[in-house]
Amino acid sequence: MLWCWLQATMARSAPVMISSIDPIELQAILDRIAGTMAAATERGRVADYIPELADVANDRFGIAVVPVNGEALVAGNADIAFSVQSISKVFTLTLALEKFGGAIWERVGREPSGDPFNSIVQLELEHGVPRNPFINAGAIVIADLLVDGQTPHETVQEILTYCRQLANDEGINIDQDVARSEERTGFRNVALASFMRAEGNIRAPVGHPLDVYFHHCAIAMSCRQLAAAGRYLAAAGDVHGDDARRVSMSCVRRINAVMMTCGHYDASGEFAFRVGLPGKSGVGGGILGIVPGVASIAAWSPGLNAKGSSVLASRAFEELAKATGWSVFGAPGQG
Repeated sequence: MLWCWLQATMARSAPVMISSIDPIELQAILDRIAGTMAAATERGRVADYIPELADVANDRFGIAVVPVNGEALVAGNADIAFSVQSISKVFTLTLALEKFGGAIWERVGREPSGDPFNSIVQLELEHGVPRNPFINAGAIVIADLLVDGQTPHETVQEILTYCRQLANDEGINIDQDVARSEERTGFRNVALASFMRAEGNIRAPVGHPLDVYFHHCAIAMSCRQLAAAGRYLAAAGDVHGDDARRVSMSCVRRINAVMMTCGHYDASGEFAFRVGLPGKSGVGGGILGIVPGVASIAAWSPGLNAKGSSVLASRAFEELAKATGWSVFGAPGQG
């Protein structure tokens, strides 16, 4: 019930007013965080179940902040591209909401799952309707919605173009090696899609939404690019001043709400408790976080914890929230 109340409140209410930070002071904070993370010895383990990700060096850390009004501030390895993986689900959800509106909620829920991101147990109990669009099954349903009426290749290109527009950066691409690696090893995702097809919640041939899903998870961005792509969620839907591409405020509020309650799977409550910002993690080691009205933040380090979130990126967000007071719940304490 608490999660339902929180989600409804964030969707209806105006964003909490959070103060911006002087750029010089903020840069010093980012540099200090990057230095701390560079010296860290507990870094987690890379996602070795996706072969292409298993080879990523675990000594990297980057962070970027893109203010609503101002230039990007970065520290560490903020310009090295990495596989955004499940963070791409934020952008496919945005695209689906803008195209189909509230009708998408007839096929996917918006409640926390409390289970791992690739679990099939809950899906069976709930007759093929995923709990939310950020778990794998939910993102495959979103891909099924987007692929309707076009080929998987056309849908992938639509998603890639959309990400480039959001970031205002044509240099964003798909890592085809990662996509092929996911296709070769994504047996559990095939099982999820097949089960939902049997329950009538996947309408296209199973291979079509899976092709879209594997490729959008293989989009590669740097922290700088990812923070720029997420800026619209902090800027009330503004996409770099282009009115034709503005995302509706109702869409922004709902996505921020789902990011807060579901963005870290069965560790979403922990991230809300420690950081207090809408966020979305990916097993490539990235985390996208939103400070409503102030800035978009991306941090990356490939080593993961047991829940599939980056150890150092999670820690960096907590340190940044403490140093800046950025939290939708008020300035974080020391507890």
